[in-house]
Amino acid sequence: MDLNRLAHACEAFIAGRTAADPAHDLSHIKRVVNNALYLTDIEQCDVQVTLPAAWLHDCVQVPKDSPDRARVSRLAADEAVRFLSSQGYPEALFSAVHHAVAAHSYSAAIPIESVEAGVVQDADRLDALGAIGITRCLLTGGALGSDIYHPEDPFCEHRAPDDKAYMVDHFYAKLFKLPDTMVTEAGRQEARRRVGMMESFLHELGREVLTS
Repeated sequence: MDLNRLAHACEAFIAGRTAADPAHDLSHIKRVVNNALYLTDIEQCDVQVTLPAAWLHDCVQVPKDSPDRARVSRLAADEAVRFLSSQGYPEALFSAVHHAVAAHSYSAAIPIESVEAGVVQDADRLDALGAIGITRCLLTGGALGSDIYHPEDPFCEHRAPDDKAYMVDHFYAKLFKLPDTMVTEAGRQEARRRVGMMESFLHELGREVLTS
């Protein structure tokens, strides 16, 4: 199958499946696809695996606080293979795509077994960082009813992060740890750059909060 035609088919398939979570909408999918293509080119790995896996990595979604959160990527991997089969995609690629979709999830903690899976995982995690990562964090926290920050200790200096209660705590509970989880060197470098931008944001937030 022509990859451009596949991309259009994937976009049409997922367009109605992303509305439940504003941080995992169609714009998120497209950014992950762009990240994956960038890393695929650097790593010189198989775009026939990374492209469909990036498009379909969130084709099954559950709420952020759902008890099914840790298994949703496996459900998405199953659904991705079903969709690709319906499109006549080469069966020989199904296993690799399935693994790349299943292993992208932070919650699932599935070991990476291919460069392609590493590229898709890195591509998704990059979208949790930087300016867009801050925006997505605030969107998700707002949807869950969290406060923006702890009123007495906004930056977790004297307490453990509680990212269910405070949005900024999610930076410390998860997001600032992501660069060390990157599989590709290019992904790691970009992750560190984006974290630097987030640290600048927190510095400015601190000035505004602590002097108000």
